[in-house]
Amino acid sequence: MKKNKSAINPRPFSSILFDGDERAAARAMLYPVGFKAEDFAKPLIGVASTWSDVTPCNMHIDKLALESEKGVNANGGKAIIFNTITISDGISMGTEGMKYSLVSREVIADSIETVVGCAGMDGYVAIGGCDKNMPGSLIAIARMNRPAVFVYGGTILPGCITGDPAKRKLDVVSVFEAIGAHANHKITDKEFQAVEQCAIPGAGSCGGMYTANTMASAIEALGMSLPNSSAQNAVSPAKMDDCRRAGAAVVKMLYAGIKPLDILTKKAFENAITVVIALGGSTNAVLHLLAIAHAAKVKLTIDDFTRIGKRVPVLADLKPSGKHLMSELVAIGGIRPLMKMLLDKGLLHGDCLTVTGETMAETLASVKPYPSYQTIIHGFDNPIKKDSHLVILRGNLASDGAVAKISGKEGLHFEGKAIVFNGEEAAMKAILNGTVKKGHVIVIRYEGPKGGPGMREMLSPTSAIMGKGLGKDVALITDGRFSGGSHGFVVGHITPEAYVGGTIALVKNGDPIRIDAEQREITLVLPAKELAARRKAWKKPAPRYTRGVLAKYAAHVTSASLGAVTDDDLKL
Repeated sequence: MKKNKSAINPRPFSSILFDGDERAAARAMLYPVGFKAEDFAKPLIGVASTWSDVTPCNMHIDKLALESEKGVNANGGKAIIFNTITISDGISMGTEGMKYSLVSREVIADSIETVVGCAGMDGYVAIGGCDKNMPGSLIAIARMNRPAVFVYGGTILPGCITGDPAKRKLDVVSVFEAIGAHANHKITDKEFQAVEQCAIPGAGSCGGMYTANTMASAIEALGMSLPNSSAQNAVSPAKMDDCRRAGAAVVKMLYAGIKPLDILTKKAFENAITVVIALGGSTNAVLHLLAIAHAAKVKLTIDDFTRIGKRVPVLADLKPSGKHLMSELVAIGGIRPLMKMLLDKGLLHGDCLTVTGETMAETLASVKPYPSYQTIIHGFDNPIKKDSHLVILRGNLASDGAVAKISGKEGLHFEGKAIVFNGEEAAMKAILNGTVKKGHVIVIRYEGPKGGPGMREMLSPTSAIMGKGLGKDVALITDGRFSGGSHGFVVGHITPEAYVGGTIALVKNGDPIRIDAEQREITLVLPAKELAARRKAWKKPAPRYTRGVLAKYAAHVTSASLGAVTDDDLKL
């Protein structure tokens, strides 16, 4: 790691808490947790652990935190492990509980900031293992601007049903799609139960290029995690080593004078967007990268995704739209060879700084190409899609923008008649009982950041659509969002959302809707006069929550097109 020539104080915060006779009481409080007298002269390094048994994504992170602690202590720092919360999207999906999911991103960021700030930590490692604690960690890192390294908890291994060659690569999305298949009598009760019991074999984040693996890859591309951190199995010697090295890296960052805002530049965010597109990553990356950039005071907009997406192809054949799981990508070298391909093609900024102290180009210099036999990562001459699958749409249905996930397999155009639901549960029931039919554009509204509140993911409806065999015959649009596991012709993040009077609130059953991914347009095909009359008659619904965290969130959250952040500068 390159040294900063200027004088470095490696204890800018802990010295205030610990030094001097008047701080004796503070020191006394820490002897019982394992401090020795000499530890108070060392940099204090936090290890933010998202461990819990709430979800398999995070069930192993307590052990990973202990490895980071070792890395800190072996390199001249003194580590303190602390916890923050995590929730499970996969368990709460399709229920009222899912409204807390995006909210948890803000709670996690706030809680890390609170502990690090209160305890006078000079730097920290943050270890995250699922969708919201990863961007939540990065938001806190950007806000505080103290030396920090993010560690990804790692991907889960595939589930399998013994003796069934067709079912040896199961994951959580397999279960959601089995619900639709079972409702459509395509699988038996016994087959349904077998998928349920075998899909999740142990620790780690959901196995496709869903939101967790997408955000891990984006964070590595930002330069905020060590090389290969995003592409390691959760239970592996490589992941344990990654944690130890992350602890060492934070101490080295302190002495080198490197801080997160030196790394989190506009170019770094462009690198992250490029890698997310090449991997065919989750639409949630749009929401989270906007929020992280906001915390870093970097001007990033949804239009940057369009600009970059015009020149970056989708190269990875990964689930949900593709064939392969993240563990298979890990086996052939992870995302580093792909990043080297992008760099050599002039699509990555090689001069961006990383937490290693080296530039992105320097970290990629010795990376070897993928083995010739692999079929997961395509070449530039044979892309999965010649431009981005993340398509920002605008039109009278989304004047502030919407995010579509168009792999190309669904087609680039859809026109149909609206079938409207004021919430996810009613839509799910209609899909499973056959009310939704070929040619429908399913409209799920009042699920936005304010209206939900919380902007629930629509994995249950999209998976039910696929399970019912309607994947190419219907579209789904919503002011909510989608899981990284969703696929099909889907458009989310419609803004303005229904709760604030967006056009999606005015749609009626039978209205014609046109979606054109090539022209990047989403249109409610009605005369302006009719829309004006409906707008005049529309009444804002009463808030669903009037107290508690959801009420506070709804009162402060901004539009999805701005990242659904809750600390908007205009409100402070």
